[in-house]
Amino acid sequence: MEPTEISEILDRPLSRELLARDLTRLAYVAKDGTPRNVPIAFTWNGSQVVMCTAKNAPKLPSLRRNPMVALTIDTEVHPPKILLIRGRAELDVVDGIPEEYLQMNGTYTMTAEQRVHWEAEVRDLYDGMVRIVVTPTWVKLIDFEQTLPTAVEELIRRREEAARV
Repeated sequence: MEPTEISEILDRPLSRELLARDLTRLAYVAKDGTPRNVPIAFTWNGSQVVMCTAKNAPKLPSLRRNPMVALTIDTEVHPPKILLIRGRAELDVVDGIPEEYLQMNGTYTMTAEQRVHWEAEVRDLYDGMVRIVVTPTWVKLIDFEQTLPTAVEELIRRREEAARV
């Protein structure tokens, strides 16, 4: 997929809305060769998806071995709105707590007092984290109005062709 096509899709209002959410599902291949799909907080910095995890997270050896990942960001309403992203995970070990980690947890419902307590706990627990940074190499936006899953598009095309016969 060409970078201009990726940018065009990610710049759509619905894509921007989905990229402003707090949670994505990160799919990768585990050490034993089986697939994994885990929910993880994220933030969008305008060109990359940034996730943060503990330095001892089980997913890190797998991502070092095979950095190809897929992300799903979606809604919980019908019809769902879905943003699919594929890319290569780059791992960046950092001291302390990355600012992105504090940002990506910003829309959870917390009182100001809870937020202060949560941040103090985070800073006390982690001496550092790993930033998982994904630059999209492929994207698809599905809204079930203008865009559909590829298989559904194919079924509609076949039905239309059959109706012409």
